[in-house]
Amino acid sequence: MNAPLLPAIHHVALICSDYERSKVFYTETLGFRIIREVYRAERGSWKLDLEVSPGVSLELFSFPSPPPRPSRPEAQGLRHLAFAVPDVDVVVATLKDRDVICEPIRVDEYTGRRFTFFADPDGLPIELYEA
Repeated sequence: MNAPLLPAIHHVALICSDYERSKVFYTETLGFRIIREVYRAERGSWKLDLEVSPGVSLELFSFPSPPPRPSRPEAQGLRHLAFAVPDVDVVVATLKDRDVICEPIRVDEYTGRRFTFFADPDGLPIELYEA
């Protein structure tokens, strides 16, 4: 079998409705390390690069008056972000201490792995998947 044409995810980009609120959430609440932050005056836009893990980043953007994201996870486009964690219970407890509400933990019927969801400040669903 041939190797995949696209072997790894390099980054995921998100447009935030409130840049400062999302910056605090992703850096302080979730603990992602800031790689760089730049203001792009020609676009009236901030760009924040965050390290998720070595070689994988999350880009946060601000743009003037972006349209809202569809509220249902089943809308076309990005459904959710999923992060692998060694212990869902530990991460859920930490998030609870940081005033983040998680859904009840469920079990994937196909893999037997535990998972749950919470939302970022714009309502984007984020999944914790026990690896």
